[in-house]
Amino acid sequence: MTTITPAPVPHAEGTGAPGRATIAARHLRTDRWWLQPLITVAVLVSFIIYSTIRAFENAHYFAEPYISPFYSPCIVDACEGNSFPKLFDGPSFISPALYILVIPLGFRLTCYYYRKAYYRSFWMSPPACAVAEPHKKYTGETRVPLIGNNVHRYFFYAGLVFNAILTYDAVLAFRNAEGEWGHMGLGTLVFLLNATLLWLYSLSCHSCRHIMGGRLNSFSRHPLRYKGWTLVSKLNGSHMKYAWVSLFGVALTDLYVRLLATNAFSDPRFF
Repeated sequence: MTTITPAPVPHAEGTGAPGRATIAARHLRTDRWWLQPLITVAVLVSFIIYSTIRAFENAHYFAEPYISPFYSPCIVDACEGNSFPKLFDGPSFISPALYILVIPLGFRLTCYYYRKAYYRSFWMSPPACAVAEPHKKYTGETRVPLIGNNVHRYFFYAGLVFNAILTYDAVLAFRNAEGEWGHMGLGTLVFLLNATLLWLYSLSCHSCRHIMGGRLNSFSRHPLRYKGWTLVSKLNGSHMKYAWVSLFGVALTDLYVRLLATNAFSDPRFF
């Protein structure tokens, strides 16, 4: 009986290995691979600039019955409006937005999708497929500051509380300027849409999917969690879309309230 010995597979050591072509170029892509990371940088930087200006502006964030999502929940005595109970008397020179923005900012900053987005666009790690990154070594998320991304699950829990509060704000939007219930304006739709997009973004989160179905050895023994996991898994496929759309939704909702507060126009009322 003849024994056939397979030929040894050569160990690949990169383009500089013996017998391989030496390519000096960092990549061989001829398409505009740089366009997507460039757009990502432009959009995220624009949002950071806008939200920072609005957070420190400390004005034009309330127009009865609407309050900007950048300032909700407004928890200090100096807050405009009465959409949320005042919990303490903070210094007047500190914007109320600074007390609460750390939660939604932390949630998005540690989000699995946004991490991919800013790793590729800001740090070029890597900037695109088949394009070498400029860094000489890779340490992953094991050192400061990236090790902080491991707290994403806790920001997820806190973010759900904020989603509930912003949903409450959408319910309050069914009042008129006099505080009477049973009324609806264009702002009501804006707030309902904003709350819906935030819930879709949160529920499609990778952490939410793991919480629903992670560490289960048998789905048949946990039918409710399995149904929840199935639903969240479907939403998870569109997590990137919800991440971007909800980001625009928050900014546009804040802009809508600012325009009303500065009397740029009046809220169209349906009834």
